[in-house]
Amino acid sequence: MSGHNKWSTIKHKKGKADAIRGKIFTKLIKEITIAAKLGGGDPAGNPRLRKAILDGKAANMPNDNINRAVKKGTGELEGVNYEELTYEGYGPGGTAILVDAMTDNRNRAITDIRIVFGKKGGKMAEIGAVSYLFSTVGQITVPAGKIQEDDLMMLALDAGASDVSKDEDDDTFTVTTEFGDLWAVREKLEAAGVVCGDTKVAKVPSTNITLSGKDAETMMNLMEALDDLDDVQNVWSNFDIDDETLAAMADQ
Repeated sequence: MSGHNKWSTIKHKKGKADAIRGKIFTKLIKEITIAAKLGGGDPAGNPRLRKAILDGKAANMPNDNINRAVKKGTGELEGVNYEELTYEGYGPGGTAILVDAMTDNRNRAITDIRIVFGKKGGKMAEIGAVSYLFSTVGQITVPAGKIQEDDLMMLALDAGASDVSKDEDDDTFTVTTEFGDLWAVREKLEAAGVVCGDTKVAKVPSTNITLSGKDAETMMNLMEALDDLDDVQNVWSNFDIDDETLAAMADQ
């Protein structure tokens, strides 16, 4: 499991359910709004909006919240004008970090992000300093108990996917696609009878840096603090953590 996913797992185990739920709703409402603004309010013809609505329903977001967010994006209701920005930085051990923000005030966003980097052991970087280390791909989660890996590999490659990997920690497969092929691949897999779970766009590093001890703890705190910012949608990094250190941190 990548360091990013390990961090996400610990974050949700340690966080308070209500606080996490509120932050998820805020991020999802922003995503639904901007997806509707950019691609229209019909999820059938707007894959990004379809994904955002599915995420909202999976998080038990009320339909009224979803519908209002869509209407704000399409202009049927007055709403906030969000813009998407990506910031780059370094963490402990020379790790690379990408911060995806969605904000109505870019000065506030960059100030808050810069403060967190400075206080939590990181450093902001210039545009292009670390982004070249990441590739934007599509990822589809498939429950491992529903299909054999060889069968999924054959179906996925035929559908246009680029790779299939197994995550031993949570017993799932991840089907990786080119960014633009994500929804077409999912639709073909479902048509073939494959049970598909979470579907997302991810920024995947070309190499990972393994952290332990104090560096690992600092990295987790930095990632969590960045993710907690209201203007931040996603945080990506190329760190990994050894299992012993991970187990100790999960128990804290």
